[in-house]
Amino acid sequence: MPIAIIPKYFDLLHFLITHRRDAVSKHAIFTHVWSDVIVSDGALSQAVRILRRTLGDDAREPRFIRTVPRHGYQFVWAEIIEEIDDGSTGGTRAEPEPEATLVPSIGALVTELLIFSAQGRASADNARDVAERLHARGTAEALAHLVAQPGHARALALMRDARWTVAGAGEVPLFTSPGGLAAAAALIQLRLADAGRTVASRWAGAAGAGAMGGVAAGVCGGIALLLSPSSNAQPQVVVALAAIGLAAGAIGAAGIGAGLAAAEALARSRRPLALIVCGAVAGALVGTAAHALLRVLLDSLFGLTLWQADGTIQGLILGAAAGTAYASATPQPPGGGMAAPVGRRRLVVVSVVSLGCALAAILVASLGHPLVGGLVHDIARASRSEQLVLAPLGHIVGEPGFGPLTQTLLDAFEGGAFGAALAWGLTRRPRRVGDPVD
Repeated sequence: MPIAIIPKYFDLLHFLITHRRDAVSKHAIFTHVWSDVIVSDGALSQAVRILRRTLGDDAREPRFIRTVPRHGYQFVWAEIIEEIDDGSTGGTRAEPEPEATLVPSIGALVTELLIFSAQGRASADNARDVAERLHARGTAEALAHLVAQPGHARALALMRDARWTVAGAGEVPLFTSPGGLAAAAALIQLRLADAGRTVASRWAGAAGAGAMGGVAAGVCGGIALLLSPSSNAQPQVVVALAAIGLAAGAIGAAGIGAGLAAAEALARSRRPLALIVCGAVAGALVGTAAHALLRVLLDSLFGLTLWQADGTIQGLILGAAAGTAYASATPQPPGGGMAAPVGRRRLVVVSVVSLGCALAAILVASLGHPLVGGLVHDIARASRSEQLVLAPLGHIVGEPGFGPLTQTLLDAFEGGAFGAALAWGLTRRPRRVGDPVD
């Protein structure tokens, strides 16, 4: 009888069978099976656990999949018959013997789930295993038993999280179920505990790439200013603009990158919406905080007041655009995990996010809210610092000074550079312990 299994788990089984003569390392599995997605070690353990249950295997006395301590797994069933697929379903195939054990009722499994979920991380694997078995038996009936029990919030969160790993599992609504808010909080805790290290790594990658992108944009702007007609700028302006770009790029990418990484870790059923909302909120917060700090510094150190220095709108629009573009360029990873495109697909993601942020920057410019370049120009004029006044850039595009066209083109360039750097850093695959050094 055919057995439903999610595609990634079938890919894992196929990979283990194909390489059955050797023990396959976890690194090789992540590289070949999850090549375009970042998942935790726990996700691999979960996949192996489901394959064993599907095959009727036992980890303590494995007949099919053997765990190789501190290395990986090996498929050990010897009676494998390889045939050419001619579209028929006939032929001889090795199948596991059915287990002669009593099948627990759904009520008994719900009781087990409540007990294991209350024990926290010490029984996390057992709790998840029971949740997956309940989905296989029937999601709706299991939920009817579960929500009638007191203290079921964490168990309900486990049922919600496990439905992504069981083919054919039904919906697990939270907010329409009793104790839904507590279950949602428990679900956030579960997913952050599972993906916390990956989220931190992607956040750091986004911040670092944003800093480098800001430096590159600052250097390009400084060189353009030096080469502009009627410019009185000195070579050190390149260093100054690079330093400003580094700070702005790092802060902006760290804020928006954190929002996007958290959204991707926490949301599965509404991933695009979560990316847009979290990107926008994170952008607005970091933009507001950065401009507020800048106001204080300028006022206390130089006695300058910039009435337009409010980064809320800029951050909100850029963050929403980055989330929209990233969501459209990276489809929902099946079974959970975070998108990690490689090669040409990664370049496509970088290009899409860059274009999205460039268009958002043009919108910001049309609303009269300058990005970093325009802000530097305003500060330079207010402080009468001729070195950083960007009016000579207008001559390159035929304007007498720093006019609307210059502002728009400069903002588009900044937005595009920021989006490209953000996407490049966000899609960097974090190195795992035990990975080979390139």
